[in-house]
Order: sequence, then structure tokens, then C-alpha cells
Amino acid sequence: MLALLRTFSWQDLRHHPWRSLCAVGAVMLGVALALAVHLINASALSEFSAAVRAVNGQPDLELRATRGGFDEALFARVATHPQVELASPVLELATNAITPQNRRVPLRVVGLDALVTGALAPALTPVTSADGERLAVFAPATVFLNPAAREQLGDGPLRLQAGLQLREAKVGGTVSAGGAPLAVMDIAAAQELFGRRGELSRIDVKLRPGADRSAFVAALALPADVVAAEPGDATQRVSNLSRAYRVNLMVLALVALFTGAFLVFSVLALSVARRSQQFALLGVLGLEANQRQRLVLLESAALGAVGALAGVALGTALAALSLRLLGGDLGGGYFEGVAPRLQWSAPAALGYGLLGVVAAMAGGWFPARDAQRLPLAQSLKGLRAGAATRRLKWLGPALLLAAGAMALLPPVFDLPLAAYLSVGLLLVGGIASLPPIVGAAYDQLAPRLAHRVLPLLAVERARRVRETAAVAVSGVVAALSLAVALTVMVASFRDSVTRWLDVVLPADLYIRTGFSSSSADTAFIDEALVASAARMPGVERVATQRVRSLLPDPRRPAVALLARPLNDAARELPMVGSPVPVPEGRVPVYVSEALVDLHGARLGAGLALLDAALGLQTSGDSRFFVAGVWRDYVRQSGAVMLRQADYQRLTGDRRVNDLQLWLSPGADPSAVQARLREQAGPAGALLEFASAAELRATSLRIFDRSFAVTYWLQAVAIGIGLFGVAASFSAQVLARRKEFGLLAHLGLTRRQILAVVAGEGAAWTLVGALAGVVLGLAVAVVLVHVVNPQSFHWTMDLLVPWLRLLALALAVVAAGTLTAWLSGRAAAGRDAVLAVKEDW
Repeated sequence: MLALLRTFSWQDLRHHPWRSLCAVGAVMLGVALALAVHLINASALSEFSAAVRAVNGQPDLELRATRGGFDEALFARVATHPQVELASPVLELATNAITPQNRRVPLRVVGLDALVTGALAPALTPVTSADGERLAVFAPATVFLNPAAREQLGDGPLRLQAGLQLREAKVGGTVSAGGAPLAVMDIAAAQELFGRRGELSRIDVKLRPGADRSAFVAALALPADVVAAEPGDATQRVSNLSRAYRVNLMVLALVALFTGAFLVFSVLALSVARRSQQFALLGVLGLEANQRQRLVLLESAALGAVGALAGVALGTALAALSLRLLGGDLGGGYFEGVAPRLQWSAPAALGYGLLGVVAAMAGGWFPARDAQRLPLAQSLKGLRAGAATRRLKWLGPALLLAAGAMALLPPVFDLPLAAYLSVGLLLVGGIASLPPIVGAAYDQLAPRLAHRVLPLLAVERARRVRETAAVAVSGVVAALSLAVALTVMVASFRDSVTRWLDVVLPADLYIRTGFSSSSADTAFIDEALVASAARMPGVERVATQRVRSLLPDPRRPAVALLARPLNDAARELPMVGSPVPVPEGRVPVYVSEALVDLHGARLGAGLALLDAALGLQTSGDSRFFVAGVWRDYVRQSGAVMLRQADYQRLTGDRRVNDLQLWLSPGADPSAVQARLREQAGPAGALLEFASAAELRATSLRIFDRSFAVTYWLQAVAIGIGLFGVAASFSAQVLARRKEFGLLAHLGLTRRQILAVVAGEGAAWTLVGALAGVVLGLAVAVVLVHVVNPQSFHWTMDLLVPWLRLLALALAVVAAGTLTAWLSGRAAAGRDAVLAVKEDW
């Protein structure tokens, strides 16, 4: 009996390979994408963590600056504290290194005390080159490069950027730390070279055995601009920053698994209906109801296992290729400078493989229940062939109501977990509601076609077997609804970013000197060049901006501080709502939406974290007042904007990082650039120029690259859904050879029979396409107004690209109609006529 059952299942899968391949392909794709995202992120995060541990070492505690640096006088108090066994002062800088070939390389510079660093961070211990001086580690302007820096910079002399000046430095040896390009030098030499005398970035502390960490920090009474951090906080900050992005990618990857579950459901439901007489015969021969159920579940598990195995192999290959081409940044730029190697994980592969099998078995559950409840006597007579068990009518509406309720819940651990569940309930509830939708639609349409034979036959078939029709199109509804949702979400985001760029890029020409905001305290523009630019022919006016990184909470990513001239914030910033009046004596600031969500900033309230981050002492309320909230699609971790005059008055910092130029009518931008480089002298090569159009094009290109996986997934989801429709129609048509033979005996030509089949395909996929579009729009509303604000802490306006959605729906209907017609050609021939004799 077991051999018979295995043969029974195997023959069905073997004789209908296209149906099986559709389900296997969907499961394979879901497992592959989910595993690839996991491996890419795990490899990149592991590499980044290793680099952080090498640079930071393993102290018990880190005392870090909330902004660029703090007074080194604190080091004396820490080093002499009775609970401290060892303290290591560190000055961290981000700058640019210029090679003898005038090539610019972003470089991280770490100044440290070589006499104590070996006990805390052995990977940073300088090793003098063979022909170097013995005490080169203490020599001024001497750096020791890690392997990545040596590969890009070589061993020759190089120049390091400090403001708009280039400081000469020589290579004295190496350090073993991995990661991005890194240079180590004596801390006194680093302070002298970069003009940071008396300043530290952090102090690494190793406490004596038994010391109480909390009591030690409290006893220190740290200044307002210094925070105590755990050694692993840097890795945790990056992990938190990339978490929402990778979780969203993971959810998109699981979309294919979701579609695969519906395709398995569609394939096995039609297979059970087609084989109802065979199942009944097996039941008469002694196969129990539970054994029939297990048989169908084993078939679904077999489909899932094949898809899972193929998905693990494909996901591993995709992860390796992505790490080679993209460097592990997942398209989001979270791991810049990290070039990780693939770190394959057997538990992850097993977990995602099992997830694929579970998804397939979930899709096979209802068909298995149908096989279990099959009435043997009626099925042997063929009275239930193609019928489907009636589902609970209230299930679909109940799931849709639950989805609406879940969409209203707040995020959990800064992730929109309830919103993801809402999307899943919307899809399942919408598909569960298909049978009554199909029936209601064709109940209205059938009377209008009463006098047209061929359309009436097509509509009546869809009307009478509404549950079978719903099963057949469930896969395409799932795929189309998700494709519609992603299309609307991406279009809305892109439109919002485009309009946002119109506000934040008002000038004609933009100049900067650093690759990123991390180098803002080292690579900056001096006041002399700003003054020269303002007097330059062809320049109508100039504006500057200061960018700084603040660390108010060591467990969260740094916040960006932007200081620039602001005359009318409502016009010059992409505001959310309207600004509020500022009380007398308070300094107005404007915060991004992320700062509201992550750091508790509130419109019309003070902003104490800014006082602390800037090291400003307050006796009561914050001197800053949140006058408005604005959209920022660049800084996911939060940003705060204040007037440049207020910033300079409070901090005394007059450095600028960005220069904006409005050109006179008819002025030549190239000539202005050439004159500015000439004014900058030898540092002219450090200036980066970009027009507003170039920045816009670059920003949108980065946007499209970030959503490349989404675009590809849309196409794949639609393709899988159409294959599912093809498989369903193929199975339906082949099972109806007797029906076609009877129609031929009644006088219908082969062409007319094919027209009926094509009409059924159009009728089924038309309802499926309409349901998919409506369901997709509902999912898009959740993605745009719930998932994105809770994941990335920004809002956007909903934009529905109706023409694109119409083309998508029409393509699905056309493909379904063509598929039905092609499937009908194989069943409407001479064999169909002869098949009628089977009932004689």
C-alpha cells in the first residue's frame, strides 16, 4: 500500500510538471531571497563588528564625546581614579588622504598612546617597518597603516587633509587591524597635525576587579558633552540603523514564500478535485480519511522541500555575488568601507529551508482537508469532480477587519510588526473573500448575456464553480496585489523624494570637501574661501552650512546637527505642518521626523538633548525650542536644524562644511569652479562641485538602486502568479475533456469551444485582476502610512500611478485569457469527443 501511495503521488507530480514547477519556483525564490538577505547582513555586520573590536579593543567602559571632542583634562581624573586599572586616551578623526598620484582616499585616523594601547587594543599596536626608526611611533607626522590603507595608499609619503590644508605625513609601519582604511599615530602627533591640541574623542577604561561600573560613572560627574558607553554600542548602533532596512527587505523576500503558499494551495486543490475518483477508490480499498489527508500534506511537503533545497543553493549564490559586487551594504549604504567575505550559516540555511517547507504545507492544508472529507460514494460516480469544500463565509470579512485593527497599533521595538501582520491579514482575508466576490459579480453579469450563447457559457461556468475559480486565481491575486502595493509605495516615495529635493536644493552650485558627515570636523571650508566666493564675478550670493554629528544616546546612531541661515523656515524647509511661535528668549530649532520618533522631540517643547550634546549648561528648561518638524529622507537616525547665527553664538564654531552659490544670470558655472579652485590654492583639488541637477540625478539614482530588489521582486511575483494561472487552467481544461466532447456533440465547433475557454479565462482573471488591484491599494495604504513611518521615521504622500496599474491589470487579464486558450487547444480536439464514450 505504501508503495502504491508513493507511486500515486509521484505520477501526479510527474505528469503535471508545470503546475509543480510554479509552486516549487515560488518557494525557491522566497527561501533564496530571505536567506541571501540574512547572509549578506550577517556577513557585513560580523566584518564591521570585528573591525570595531580591533579598533576599540575590549575595555570595560568607553567615555565618548557627544560631539567632535572634549577637554583632555578629564583624562587625568579618570586615570588617577582608585577604581581604574588602566585608561587609554584616544583621538579619532575622519579625513582624506592624498596619494602622490593625487588620488583621494577616505581615511580614519586614530591617535593613541602606544605605551598603553597594547593592553586594550592589540590590533592597533604599531609595528615599525624594517628600515624605520625604532621610536618612529612617537615621531611627528608619522602614520602606521592597516592592510586596507596600505593597499590603497602604498608605503610612500602622503598628504592628510585638515580643513583646506594638506599636511605632509610619512608611513612608519603597519597595524594589524582590519576593516576600512585606517591610520594609527601617536596621540600628541595627531593633535598637533590636525590642530586639535588638548582634545580627546574618547577614553577607554579598564576597571579594577570588583569595581561597580554605575557607581564609578556617577562618581566621575561627567561633563554634559561626555557620555559613558558600552564597548559593543558601536556595533549595536549600526545594527539598529540597518535593522529596519534589512527587515523590510526580509519581508519583501518572504512575499515570494507567501505567493508560493497560495500556488501550492491552488495546485493541490485542483489536483485533489481532479483525482477525487482516485482518492475515493483508494478509500474503498481501505485508505482511511486521515491517511488521505497525510498523503496530500506529504505532496505539499515534497514540493516545499525541493523548493527549499534549490532556494538555499540559490540564496547562497546570490549572497556571494552581492557581497562581491555591492560590498554588503544591501543597497542602503549602511556598511560603507566594509568588504566582507561570505560567512555561511548552516542554522540559517536550515531555518529558512524549513520555513519554505512550512509555507508549502500551509498551502496544502485545505486541499488535504478536502481529501480527508471526500464522500466516497458520490466521488466514485464523478459527482464531486472539480468541486471544492465550502469555506466559512465570515472568515474573509473577519480577517479584513482584524487587518484594519492591526494597522492602528504602534511599533514594537521600533519595528512595524503589527503593520506587517496587517498586510498578511489583508491578503489572506481578501483572497478568502474571493468566492462571494466572484459569485456576486457574475450574478449581475449573467442576465445581461442570456441571449449570447458563448459568453453565457463562459460566465455561467465561472458563476457555478465560483470556489474553483477563486482557487484558480488566488495565486495571481496574491502576486498582483503585492505588485500593485509595491508599485504604489515606490511611486509615492519617489514622488515625495523628488518634491523634497526641490525644496532642499535651491542653489545653483554646491561645494564641499568631505565624502561624508563623519569627516565634517576635519574636512571643512575656511572663512577666507567663503569671503572670496562671495566677491567672485558671476556669483550673486552665497550661503554656508555647518554639519556635525551628535551622540546624545550611545545606544542609538548619531544625530546630525545642521546650522545654516534660515529666514523663513516654512518656505526653506520641507515642513510637516506649520511652525509654531517661539517664546521670548528661546532658540528655535527644527527637528526631523526621526528625531521625534527616536529621541522624543516634541513640537512646541524644549530640546534638552541638544543642550547636553553641545555641552551647554542649563539651570532649568532647555534654551532650545522645537518650532517645527520637517521631512528628511537622508538621515534616518534624526537631524536637527538651527539658525547659523545662533549656533555660532552658542558654540563659537565658525567652520562650514558646505558652500552654496547662486549664480548671476548668464554666469558660466565652469568658470566659477575654476576661479574657486584657483583661490583655494594647492587644496583646490579637495573641492567637490555639483549642480542642483547633478545632485538630483545622483539622489534619484541612489534611490532607484536601493529599490532595485523591489522592482525585480515585482516582476518575479507577477510572473509566478501568471504561471500559477497557467497551471490552474491547464489542470481545469484537461479535467473537462468530457464536457468539451459533449459541447462538440451538441454542434459547437472547435473554434467556438476555444472561445468559451478563453472567455472563462478572461472572466476569471478579470475578477482576479480587479480584486488584486483593490487589495493592492489597501496594502499600499498600510505600507505608505504605517510601515514606512514606523520603519524609517519619515512620512510621504500617497501617489497612485493609475496608468501603470491599468497596464498591469490588463496584462494579467490578457495573459490569463491567452493561457486558457492555449490550454483549451490540447483538450478540445478529437480526444475530447471520444472521451464522452467513457460514460456510455
